[in-house]
Amino acid sequence: MIPADHPRYTSLIAREKISRFAGEGIVTLEGLAAHGRGEAFDYLLGEKTIKSAFLAEETAAAMLLAARSPVISVNGNTAALCADLIHELQEASGAAVEVNLFHRTEERVEKISTLLRDNGVVVLSGKAERLLPLSHDRALCLKNGMFAADVILVPLEDGDRCSALVSMGKKVIAIDLNPLSRTARTATLTVVDEVTRAIPNISRFCRSLDRERTETLIRSCDNTIFLKDAIDEISGRLTHALD
Repeated sequence: MIPADHPRYTSLIAREKISRFAGEGIVTLEGLAAHGRGEAFDYLLGEKTIKSAFLAEETAAAMLLAARSPVISVNGNTAALCADLIHELQEASGAAVEVNLFHRTEERVEKISTLLRDNGVVVLSGKAERLLPLSHDRALCLKNGMFAADVILVPLEDGDRCSALVSMGKKVIAIDLNPLSRTARTATLTVVDEVTRAIPNISRFCRSLDRERTETLIRSCDNTIFLKDAIDEISGRLTHALD
C-alpha cells in the first residue's frame, strides 16, 4: 500500500499500474522501459505541467474540436495509465478511439480494447488493414479510423508512425515528455507533459473553448515554440539544480 502523502505517490501509482498491466499482457516489457524513460524527463521538468504545455494542451483541444474526423490512438501504456481519462476525453472531444500497437497480436488488441470499454470508451472495431506506409505492424489500422482521420492524438507515440501520418497530410498531436524525440520534432503539435496530467487538461479545454478562441489557437500554433520552451525549462532546472 502506497500512502497518499508519499512525496512520490503519483509516480509510484503509475509504476504499479504499468507493472500490473504488464503481468496481464496489456503492457509489453519494452513498454516498461519506455515508461521509465518518460519518467526521467518528467523529473527534469519538475514533475509539473509547465506554462507552455498548458497552452499546447489548449491548442490540442482546439485542433480536436475543429477536426472533421478526429481519432485518439491508444497503445498499451496509454490504456494502462489512463483508460478512464480517455473516456472523459472522448466524451469532451467527440473523437473516435482506435487501438494501434507496435508489438501487435489480436489477443493483445482485444485485451486493451476490453480495458478501454470497461472504462466507458467506445472503441472502433473491424478488420485492420496495412494502410500506413510502414514496414511494421503499426501500419495496420482501420479504414474508418486513423486512415480516414484528419487529426490524430497519439499519446506515447513512436516516431516512425508519427512521421508516416504527417506525410499522409494528417495533423498529429503528440504527448511526449522528451522534447528532443523524433515524435516531438515531427508532430504538428507536441504536448510536453506527462500523459495523466495532459489528457485531463485537454478534456477541460475541450469543454470550455469557444469558436473564436479555437480559431485563434489553431492559427497561431507553432510547435517549435513549445519544444524550445520545454528545452529551456529543462536547461534552467539543470543549471540551477544545486543553487
